Amino acid sequence: MRRILCASAVALTTALSSLASAQTLKVVMHSDLKQLDPVWSGAYIVRNHGYMLYDTLFAMDERFAIRPQMVESWTTSEDGLVWTFKLRDGLEWHDGTPVTSEDCIASLKRWAVRDSMGQKLTLSLQEYKAVDPRTFQIVLKEKFGQVIESIGKPSVVVPFMMPRRVAETDPFKQIDDYTGSGPFVFKKDEWKPGEKTVYVKNTRYKPRAEPMSGLAGGKVVGVERVEWVWIPDSETQVNALLKGEIDMIESVNHDSLPILEKDKGIRIVVGSTSNQYVFRMNWLTAPFNNEKVRQAAMMALSQEEFLQANVGDKRFYRTCKALFTCGTPLASDAGMADVLNGNARRARELLKEAGYDGTVVVMPQPADLGVIKQLPVVAKAQLERAGFKVEVQATDWTTMVNRLTTKKGPPSEGGWSAFATSWSQVDILDPLMTPYLSATCDKARAGWPCDEGMEKMRDKYVRATTPAEKKAVAEEVQVYATRIVTHVWLGEWFSVAAVRTNIGTMSVPPPVTVFWGVTKK
Repeated sequence: MRRILCASAVALTTALSSLASAQTLKVVMHSDLKQLDPVWSGAYIVRNHGYMLYDTLFAMDERFAIRPQMVESWTTSEDGLVWTFKLRDGLEWHDGTPVTSEDCIASLKRWAVRDSMGQKLTLSLQEYKAVDPRTFQIVLKEKFGQVIESIGKPSVVVPFMMPRRVAETDPFKQIDDYTGSGPFVFKKDEWKPGEKTVYVKNTRYKPRAEPMSGLAGGKVVGVERVEWVWIPDSETQVNALLKGEIDMIESVNHDSLPILEKDKGIRIVVGSTSNQYVFRMNWLTAPFNNEKVRQAAMMALSQEEFLQANVGDKRFYRTCKALFTCGTPLASDAGMADVLNGNARRARELLKEAGYDGTVVVMPQPADLGVIKQLPVVAKAQLERAGFKVEVQATDWTTMVNRLTTKKGPPSEGGWSAFATSWSQVDILDPLMTPYLSATCDKARAGWPCDEGMEKMRDKYVRATTPAEKKAVAEEVQVYATRIVTHVWLGEWFSVAAVRTNIGTMSVPPPVTVFWGVTKK
């Protein structure tokens, strides 16, 4: 009898262990998570963290259409100045308290301070008004054509809804309360930066009835627990996936694809939207506080070398001089004929005209982020051919982000001259939403461009109503951007994820990595 009981206990333990494994999804994300406020931070890993915890009023589907999410219905007055939104019934925060219109108003106010579209919306805003616990209004003093597009934007900075007590935190300080109403709950007691981040299914969450599509529709959670396991070395990541120690790698090093594609237990998932590499300069300090020096950089750089060094496989990249990305309604080559051609000779001439004195361009390099870590190396080689002096400083991505956002001074004071990164296509589809086009001085993103002309053009885009008008303004913006150079766009690439074949995902990958709609057998 004792032997039978022991055998039964062992069998039960084994079964429970197997069940626990089936209920837990282990993923290596593109970066370690060290910051937790998706409004304060513009890092994509923090945005992805935000989608785990928080919900949004609207969401973008797989066809780039904005659809209601927390909102049940909305109306617009005949003059276009009063927008009324009614929340879905039964929405609750993780602590069981109801989501209210006051919560949403506070969340929108905090978001609008940190987001380029939100800042433009605020300029047209008269007030936010709570009508009742489930209904609120956005009252405008002048028409703003992109209201829904703004509060439904899918990426940095996402207007995530938070409880009022949290949303009233200073937008320039990080929150310390992570209560949301989204499909997962953050297990802060298990969070170990550099090791793992843990989320569990939110049993209070009420999905929409519609099928999942992109970031919209019913957020149906198929696992009980998600662990973001941090493994900095790409080779170690691949070995862990092959052995079944993890279930997914969010962003695979393209050099590893030949190994993974041969394994029958692994499935490769190519992103449905592109990403754009960019080179961003600090307008506040030498040498890029000089317009001609910025122009020289745009003249010296060319795309192919960046794409080859960071991606390599031509299946997953394309050169593209369109500021608003190729294959989109606003794609254009206006103003691009003479730039981004690697013209070192002309770049040298511009540097001479600018009086460049040899000030060293200091570029931080995210050594732990494979998809962009070679960008500074290529930039250094191309800029040096044109006469720049360049220093690349290796660091980890999270430390680099903190440096970029908090250090405005010169490198001698811990600051920086330029950096290279990548934006998702869904962040850069038009002049209003593209974060690096915002030239609002100290309110702009790291780099802090300050240019009244650019802001007038972006305001003109807000007033455009027809596709033809929007296209014309977008081309004006692109041409003007090559003159003042808020940033330099360096071509497009497609992310590649790898999952074990027992993991089910949406047929069309969302533009942001999310974990509803994911199952594990």
